[in-house]
Amino acid sequence: MTTLRTARCPQCGKTFEWAPASPFRPFCSPRCKDIDFGAWATERYRIPAVEKDDADDTQKPERE
Repeated sequence: MTTLRTARCPQCGKTFEWAPASPFRPFCSPRCKDIDFGAWATERYRIPAVEKDDADDTQKPERE
């Protein structure tokens, strides 16, 4: 007997079957996938970056 695996769509929260037959995983539909892609494309989602301090750019002397 196989166990039905389900997941929740990160966009809308709908529960759907997590299987190879679900082509939009981890989303439940192409609509939710496109909404998420649009959020990345318009920079609503951002990955924080640590800015490098100029004082850390000291160069090491080259060996002769």
